[in-house]
Amino acid sequence: MSKSTELPGQDAPVRKKRTVKRLAKHKPGAEGTESKPEAPESKASSKAAKADTHADTPDGKAESRGESKAPEPKAIEPKPEPRREQAGSDRGSVGQNQGSGQGGGQDRYEEGGKRRRNKKRRGKQGGGGGGGGGGSHHRSVNWDHLPTDEELEREAEELERIVAASGGKIADDGLTIGDLQRMKLDEVFEVAEKEGLEDFHQIPKQDLIFKILKARAAKQGIMFGEGTLQVMPDGFGFLRSPEMSYLPGPDDIYVSPSQIRRFGLRRGMTVRGAIRPPKESERYFALLRVDSVNGREPSAIHDMVNFEDLTPMHPEERFLLETTPDQIEMRIVDLVAPIGKGQRALIVAPPRTGKTVLMQRMTKAINKNYPECKIFVLLVDERPEEVTDFKRNCSGKNVEVVASTFDEQSDRHVAVAECVIEKAKRMVEFGDDVVILLDSITRLARAYNSNIPHSGKIMTGGLDSNALQRPKKFFGAARAIERGGSLTIIGTALVDTGSKMDEVIFEEFKGTGNSELHLDRRLVEKRIYPAIDVAASGTRREELLMDAKELELVYRLRKVLADMNVVEAMELLKSRLAKHKTNAEFLMSMAMGA
Repeated sequence: MSKSTELPGQDAPVRKKRTVKRLAKHKPGAEGTESKPEAPESKASSKAAKADTHADTPDGKAESRGESKAPEPKAIEPKPEPRREQAGSDRGSVGQNQGSGQGGGQDRYEEGGKRRRNKKRRGKQGGGGGGGGGGSHHRSVNWDHLPTDEELEREAEELERIVAASGGKIADDGLTIGDLQRMKLDEVFEVAEKEGLEDFHQIPKQDLIFKILKARAAKQGIMFGEGTLQVMPDGFGFLRSPEMSYLPGPDDIYVSPSQIRRFGLRRGMTVRGAIRPPKESERYFALLRVDSVNGREPSAIHDMVNFEDLTPMHPEERFLLETTPDQIEMRIVDLVAPIGKGQRALIVAPPRTGKTVLMQRMTKAINKNYPECKIFVLLVDERPEEVTDFKRNCSGKNVEVVASTFDEQSDRHVAVAECVIEKAKRMVEFGDDVVILLDSITRLARAYNSNIPHSGKIMTGGLDSNALQRPKKFFGAARAIERGGSLTIIGTALVDTGSKMDEVIFEEFKGTGNSELHLDRRLVEKRIYPAIDVAASGTRREELLMDAKELELVYRLRKVLADMNVVEAMELLKSRLAKHKTNAEFLMSMAMGA
């Protein structure tokens, strides 16, 4: 009885005193090392260790934590991944020796968490640190696959010697990357057969073009390439093809930072020059010499004025869209909402009111009447079949259809739109007249809304308050330049879609344009095309675009149509225009009271 009563009474205070005594040794920082010889003593005493296993286990944890804190700062230093794994395993073995494996496991867990946090911090700064990726869009570009500036300069000097030896010219057969991309697949197969390539029928078209260019360059020694410059944040750039909607591909042409600085090249410029094929360790074609920029000599860049410094004016020169007597749509647009060079026009369209057909006919009319104008058809978040229809029906030397279909991501929509507007600005700086037909500005605003960092200020419909800043900058770039050149933007705005966000976007853009063309659903229900609401459509300062006599007759026409409803007004206007071959003849008949 005495032994049974004494054992519980003795074990409890002894366990309490030993725990307090050992924890007290760990309070001062210098005395923590004195507990090291106690661990082997407790393991050497066999019976005492077996009897006090519950007392030794928490002490082992405390000792392993105390010693594992010393090498913690090593995890902060960026080291290769295998080195980190070895360090973690070493700490685990230390924990197993000192605390039956429990201290090492806890230490390894804490160190792994710190490594993950450090990788996230380094990844936000631009990558590195064992797999933490940077936030830039060009992180897939490997510097090891790019030639150095010194190599390109040596090869450019060698090219100049070849040019001098050949009398100042190099034979150019005229076949460029863009020509191959515009070809159909069977035509590309024919070119591949002529170049002697084999087993190419299963290769994707873009990769096959790369092989063809490489084979031609190996035979000729030199080739010529052309593309739109996209400058990366690291200073180098790539020439990309509009036929591929400026998507990165294997046939991109590398432009070195020294060439960009020497010639003052900027994003959106169309550069043409001599290129060479990639070497064994390289991936891209390289530009050796700049022959032209936007069809002009490279020295003309120094005389350019930045687009933001150009003086905007009201449109004074008119785009006449009338082509043939049967094109009633364009004749009506000329009367109710004339478009000038530098116009910022908005087509307000409910669903299924014929806006796509209207834009196609506008493209054809401008291309036919003004062949010197460069036309961009920008299709954002559009159906693939609509893109094909545009490319086949609106083809032309100066017509460029750039599209990002609805199955692409929102950042792709934004990138395509910014490529087009930058290219258009560079052309206006050279004094050219440029027209952008955008379908639609509503979908572009949606893409910007989902792509920008949210500020927390959410408007009606889930639209961020900062989301419309860049679409407005895009739309506001349309202007007529005082010293010559113009940028005309004709965009469509979707209404009556049932989306609150679309309503907010339209309200924000409603007062920004200087010309509006409204389409009405009531006309579509009656199958009357074009479904144009004459009373709601109009152009600001139209007196600058029309002759005084023409303006007077148009005002008289509007007064007559204003007393009718939308359906009656359009039916009357179409019937009167069908009796005359031109708008001038129709207006003269009105002047004579016919």
